[in-house]
Amino acid sequence: MKTLILNGNQLDTAAKIIQQGELVAFPTETVYGLGADATNESAVKKVYQAKGRPSDNPLIVTVSSVSMVETYVASFSDDAKKLIKQFWPGSLTMIFKLKPHALSKTVTGGLDTAAFRFPNNQLTLDLITKAGVPIVGPSANTSGKPSPTTAQHVYHDLNGKIAAILDDGPTTVGVESTVLDMSVDTPSILRPGAVTKEDIEAVIQRPVMDELHHVGMSQTPKAPGMKYKHYAPDAQVYIVDPDDNWQEVADWIGAHQQPVGVMAFNDVINSIDWPKNTDVISLGDDAKSAAHDLFAELRDFDNHKQYKIVFAQGLKPTGIAEAYMNRLNKSAGQMHFKQL
Repeated sequence: MKTLILNGNQLDTAAKIIQQGELVAFPTETVYGLGADATNESAVKKVYQAKGRPSDNPLIVTVSSVSMVETYVASFSDDAKKLIKQFWPGSLTMIFKLKPHALSKTVTGGLDTAAFRFPNNQLTLDLITKAGVPIVGPSANTSGKPSPTTAQHVYHDLNGKIAAILDDGPTTVGVESTVLDMSVDTPSILRPGAVTKEDIEAVIQRPVMDELHHVGMSQTPKAPGMKYKHYAPDAQVYIVDPDDNWQEVADWIGAHQQPVGVMAFNDVINSIDWPKNTDVISLGDDAKSAAHDLFAELRDFDNHKQYKIVFAQGLKPTGIAEAYMNRLNKSAGQMHFKQL
């Protein structure tokens, strides 16, 4: 299969591919998604095949209107209505109870709930509207690898496995959406993202739970990222915690002859005389830029196969830094510089 690279002037082509039951990678403000007609079970199965995704890992359903969600969802609570008004379109995915037999088990993982997302990207909203159906939208990458923030990342992973990629340049947020479970009495964050716990609580005026845990291998996760390995580059990532001494990191690198990658804020980079075998990439100056750049920089190190070790700056998990640290911990497999 030849994978086409399409632009915004070729939306009709992209929509037709979706209608024909094939796969189109699409842009959002967070990461690129892998789209298929959510009402076509054979098309949805192709998403799992192209990604190498476990079949019990449910898919997010991407829509272009609230009315599209209402077709499948039993009802919206008052809190859900407030959140929809505040954050849609945007980087908040919400899990709702479904009407009976609303979506196939291939989409839901056999659950009676599904996650819905209304992205803030006009090109993709136009694609969904033209296709006339909601589309599933997991990240458009090989399962377990860093999520794609450019069309080139998608092409690297899925060339020859999908029909087309709709290119809208680099994404603006860089980490996946916040996933909020609205099917339970107390709303629960299952995956942190750009919309923070504080943002949500400010809108609904009550506490939300923060359930950042893994489920057992015999259980079906409600949201992506709760069960299987995610975001892992080829190199082993080690987190340099906020209380670690970066000079000790540089000394460790200098004592070893192998090429080593470093991802850190500019103030850290500029404060150290790095050994010659160090490749240093900036995470910018704050947590927002770090979250935006994380996946792209992990992929950049993967493109240079000589790197077996990458040291990445850890942050205190507040605000957008919580999303950054959630992805970084999974990329590193919970490995820290202190463990070396």
